[in-house]
Amino acid sequence: MFNKRKQPPIRSLIAHGSHIAGNITFTDGLRIDGALDGDIRSNEEQPSILVISESATVSGAIYADHIIISGLVKGPVHARLMLELQPKARVEGDVYYRTLEMHQGAVIAGQMRPAALADLKPTLKLAANNK
Repeated sequence: MFNKRKQPPIRSLIAHGSHIAGNITFTDGLRIDGALDGDIRSNEEQPSILVISESATVSGAIYADHIIISGLVKGPVHARLMLELQPKARVEGDVYYRTLEMHQGAVIAGQMRPAALADLKPTLKLAANNK
């Protein structure tokens, strides 16, 4: 799904050694190498990508289209399109996703909740009913 489209550029960085307390809203792409205490939310009107590196720690809810986690997340994760959990990923909270890629070694301490099947099925029309 997401790989068919061009991924948005990562324009923002929370560097290793940084600690931010508060909620963040971003557009395009965000990479976190430091620590964040607060919710992260992408602009829903544009495609977004969020990368949480091995050295990163996030305590709060996360909302983005494409989320790649290699570090520690304490809170719910809401991936509107795709969630990638790298081998050292640790998630302490429920995960919501449409597509999931989970590598061996990744850990989820919470419930895994795929998108409702009704959201994924296309609307079909019968060819015989062309009135």
